[in-house]
Amino acid sequence: MKKSHGGTGRVLADDESLYAQVRVSFGNCSLRSILVDATGSVSLSGAQADDRVRQIAGDLAARGIGRGDRVAILAVTSLDWVLVDLAVLALGAVVVPVYPTSSEHQLNHVVTDSGARLGVAADDTDRARLTTAGIEALTFAELAPDHDAVPMSVEDHLGAVRAHDTAMIVYTSGTTGDAKGCIITHGNMYAAAANTVDRAGAMFTENDAATALALPLSHVFGQTMLFASLLAATRTHLLPGVPDLVPALPGIAPTFLALVPYALEKIRKAHRLHLPAGEETAALLRGHDVIGERDHAVDQPTSSMLGGRLRSVICGGATLDATTVAFYAGFGVTICNCYGMTETATAASVNAPETNRVGTVGRPIPGTTIAVADDGEVLVSGPNVSPGYWGAAADRTAVDADGWLHTGDIGDIDPHGYLMITGRKKEILVTSGGKNVAPTPLEDRIRLHPLVSNAIVVGEGMPFVAALVTLDAAAYARWRSERGATGPGGDADLADPALRDAVAEAIADANSLVSRAESVREFRIVPGDLTVANGLLTSSLKLRRAAIVDHFDAHVSDMYGSVPSRVGAVAGG
Repeated sequence: MKKSHGGTGRVLADDESLYAQVRVSFGNCSLRSILVDATGSVSLSGAQADDRVRQIAGDLAARGIGRGDRVAILAVTSLDWVLVDLAVLALGAVVVPVYPTSSEHQLNHVVTDSGARLGVAADDTDRARLTTAGIEALTFAELAPDHDAVPMSVEDHLGAVRAHDTAMIVYTSGTTGDAKGCIITHGNMYAAAANTVDRAGAMFTENDAATALALPLSHVFGQTMLFASLLAATRTHLLPGVPDLVPALPGIAPTFLALVPYALEKIRKAHRLHLPAGEETAALLRGHDVIGERDHAVDQPTSSMLGGRLRSVICGGATLDATTVAFYAGFGVTICNCYGMTETATAASVNAPETNRVGTVGRPIPGTTIAVADDGEVLVSGPNVSPGYWGAAADRTAVDADGWLHTGDIGDIDPHGYLMITGRKKEILVTSGGKNVAPTPLEDRIRLHPLVSNAIVVGEGMPFVAALVTLDAAAYARWRSERGATGPGGDADLADPALRDAVAEAIADANSLVSRAESVREFRIVPGDLTVANGLLTSSLKLRRAAIVDHFDAHVSDMYGSVPSRVGAVAGG
């Protein structure tokens, strides 16, 4: 068994709580702006943030919320979300984040399984959804509406909270079945966030550090990056999502971001529309020079679209295509891949800008040990690892008798202790010829094509690998308009030979990454898109592979029902 140790890390003392540590940080920047809303019109100093948190905590306490009570929060990321989050924790109560995109079934499951006593939503529509799910609910605006009220004292509440107490119940976006409620303690979140700050070098703590958080706070990645920024006293702008982030970057001018690959790809595509001819290729060449550590100096112009100061991005949640890494490097931005899962409060390993190794997900954060078992599975142990699950899944565990969390991911550790993720146990396709195929690198590359919104590679038990591709609606509309077509196009238009030829370029590009036996031999452009709303993506935007194959069963059957006529062209020979 290979192992990599993160060294000594920060651990929350038994008689301490997460918000008590955040208050220390607020005190260190009592007069400096630390939290900013999406419009930029509301900016809170550390002292102002603490006062507002305690006002909200007082209102929650008056409504009977106390230690151990679960409070469901249904909203997009916002300053209000953060303040309610902290107020709940200050009382020793438990935050239950809910994705705004959750279906009624998913919402009912989270509310019922968690036993939430109260729900808080951004608006009346989502408040009504929480009420329908069976709990009392109110909006952010209804909580402590008097901003001049005297803040309550939370010292007694904080004194009763222990590091092993539950801080959050985060429902994991399983690709099959109902989500499991993963328990995140105060100690788990502190260890993940504080040690991410330490592993990331000066990213969070340099004098001009500023970030824009557009990750969903309903996901543990967003929560961990929030608390890392709070503990480091980093000026943090809160935005609802990536579509809001893109136009806001020039005004915010962040020095670093935390994103998922999907967001980096979307920002790259948006950037592409405003670049002069040939500049994307030039950026890729510059980026490859930087990544390759060439002896000569490389001119890396900053991009005003990225804010002009962006130096690094912590990227987690999935694999990232190498050309996207090079694109950002060409504009002076280092992509620091990280690794973790809900059960490790997101953070298990992370790269730092100064010691970044492209192709890896970094070294273990301080206090954490990562191992690779004999069968290649990645194992994790440390104070960031969840003690277990809540509710219906309380009898399940991913931790073995020796204290190792079994991640289900396949990887390796290099001689310098950096972790590399090569696949996921359950996602490796095995063709009828016995060839093991990792689908995600192929899918990542296909998605980079301007016309493509999403892609899934299939082929389990089949004689060859194939793919289903959905189109980016806006890009497809532009493509049609450029060719004199009118309207959005119907299902029949997806068989247009010119469209198929265009998408075939994406398939051929993906195939350049793998051997012929692993290459995509046939594909279909399918109608619609893969979304959370139609049940084909999880709430964290992962592919629900079985559901997708079932939904497009006719297209899959068609691909394997006859010998493809375009195998040679698609597979590259």
